[in-house]
Amino acid sequence: MSGSWSKLQKALSFRQPKSPPENASSDAKSPPITRPSSAASSSTFSRFTRSFSSTSRSSKRTCAICLGSMKAGNGQAIFTAECAHSFHFSCIANSVKHGNYLCPICRCKWKEIPLMSSFSTDVNTNNAGRTRVSPLEDNYLDNIPRVPPPVSLPLPEPLHFSDDEHLPSITVDQTPSPSTVHPETAVLKAFPEYSAVAASGSMSRFAVLVGVRAPPLADDVRHQERAPIDLVTVLDISGSMAGSKLTLLKQAVCFVIDNLGPSDRLSIVTFSSGAQRNFPLRRMTEQGRREAALAVNAISANGGTNIVEGLKKGVRVLEERRERNPVASIVLLSDGRDTYNGDNANQRRSPRNRRSSNATSGPDFLNLLPSSICPRNREGLAAGQLPTFHVHTFGFGLDHDSSAMHAISDASGGTFSFIETVGTVQDAFAMCIGGLLSVVVQELKLTVRSASRGVEIGSIPSGRYVSEISEQGKQGVINIGNLYADEEKEFLVYLSVPSAEIEQGATKTSLLQITCSYKNTTSEEMVSVEGETVEIRRPPVLSPTDVVISREVDRQINRLAVAETIAEAQQLAEMGNLEAAQAALTNRRATLLSSVSAQAGDALCSWLDMELTEVRERMVSRERYEQTGRAYVLSGLSSHSWQRATTRGDTTSQILLQGGSSSNSGATMYETPSMVSMISKSQNLSLVNRAEQVPRPNKSCNLPPPPS
Repeated sequence: MSGSWSKLQKALSFRQPKSPPENASSDAKSPPITRPSSAASSSTFSRFTRSFSSTSRSSKRTCAICLGSMKAGNGQAIFTAECAHSFHFSCIANSVKHGNYLCPICRCKWKEIPLMSSFSTDVNTNNAGRTRVSPLEDNYLDNIPRVPPPVSLPLPEPLHFSDDEHLPSITVDQTPSPSTVHPETAVLKAFPEYSAVAASGSMSRFAVLVGVRAPPLADDVRHQERAPIDLVTVLDISGSMAGSKLTLLKQAVCFVIDNLGPSDRLSIVTFSSGAQRNFPLRRMTEQGRREAALAVNAISANGGTNIVEGLKKGVRVLEERRERNPVASIVLLSDGRDTYNGDNANQRRSPRNRRSSNATSGPDFLNLLPSSICPRNREGLAAGQLPTFHVHTFGFGLDHDSSAMHAISDASGGTFSFIETVGTVQDAFAMCIGGLLSVVVQELKLTVRSASRGVEIGSIPSGRYVSEISEQGKQGVINIGNLYADEEKEFLVYLSVPSAEIEQGATKTSLLQITCSYKNTTSEEMVSVEGETVEIRRPPVLSPTDVVISREVDRQINRLAVAETIAEAQQLAEMGNLEAAQAALTNRRATLLSSVSAQAGDALCSWLDMELTEVRERMVSRERYEQTGRAYVLSGLSSHSWQRATTRGDTTSQILLQGGSSSNSGATMYETPSMVSMISKSQNLSLVNRAEQVPRPNKSCNLPPPPS
């Protein structure tokens, strides 16, 4: 008994109350304990006696709840509260489970509480237990069923992320469906710049528009016809995300969870000063969605911003998985700049996200990213040795590093979206997954070949898609990759057209033969499609209609010219020459409006006119450009270079107002029917929530009922 009392005295640094001597050493090893006052004195002392803890260094070695050792390396997680007192995580989580939200030592009311989520550890289901610190908000825990988990130690993060859930076994359905009996294929199209060229004439730069459109998804078998996806969300939970930003982000991620199918798999990675895998790669069955939502609800915001570590961990989830779905992608969201890597490492105290020193070429930390999302880092490796995972980035709010986010997406083959108003984050995610969940074509290659002697391919402006001209201009190949359902890609192929005398008086000249090959995501078989040969007439004398440019070609020329001018204006704006930037935009707009397609009321040209006007307004001053102009321009350039829809400011809210369809007119600029449908679903859900007067968006992340 005397030994226990001595231990108690040592742990508490307990002393009889008396005045310290005047010559007491100022560097005493243990600071004096402030004696509790009045009625609280007895209860506080009693609590200290039970806990064997104090504010001295001994509290770091002894848990005030179980009185056990908290020495590092003993295999138990340690939780340190905002009041600086530490406990075994399992001990304090069990205490919180019973409604104790105050520090057992100092009675401080915590803003963040430890919450233990219990997942099954059956290796066949690939679950993994995780413990998280959750914000203590009014009614927050009401969303989570209060089923007390067993008191157990939290599982550490595995050394290798090979714990992904097994893919479902594929059963062959012998009943033929209309889509399998008569499967739709991709559709090719082509339009020459002019319908005729004089027989005696020649042209060194004659444009031919070639395009490919993916087959649609049949409404009755949508899940069977698309490729299932392995999706990793890499989410910024730094201190700047606290409050409404984090609440809206949780709602958006839960929307994604609700719309994934049972063959799709999801993993959740978060980053602040470091990175953590919060949820393993699991199938989104009913149970999987439930546990994913629990993991999302347990996220809290604190710390700095380490984008590189977040991406590295997200890539590891995909690289180290045992099994693979046909489509794999990463979604990255951040509201700030990386404060730990590259140029930004010395700017951690910067109050706002302003111009990056590499606003054009991207941040220096790109060379720290894995080669599977940044192929330029593959030095010494075979070109096809590692797969490339597309990273779709989302700049959240007005303070994010748009240059870095655009550079990351561009290097990986993904898109960059600018979420100007934080309330539209769910719509932005909806547009992205609307496309990712509708992949029907993979490994698409579009091939054009010269169809006549003397016709040579000079150039193929293909944006960010890789194109190659070979055989001395006789063949050109564009590597497109994946296509969403009903998605369309158009390219201009510039040719040299010889005079007709070479063809010995022929009345027509064949220009190009067009073919494409791709993998069907349903059958996983390679499909080849041949288009019609592109021909032009060769009359002796041209008629007035022969010299009228094709509207289809003209509108594509306009699109490329507008994108090029916006890129030029952005370069001028980065150099501080906003006057020259605005002049370039004004001149391009005048040229656009005088074109044949614009004069004919072409919808794409009207859209391009609005885009030029909007960009010009966001370059009206240096402050406006820094605040929203750069991000708006970069998200637009990302969209044009990949011919794929992105969120630009608040444009997702305008899609339904413009008709909500992806017609050939291009009125909605690259949106597909699946994207529009998903955005509509998101916006309808938001309207329902507002009609029900839900106090917090997080309420829409309802957990499915537990299995009976």
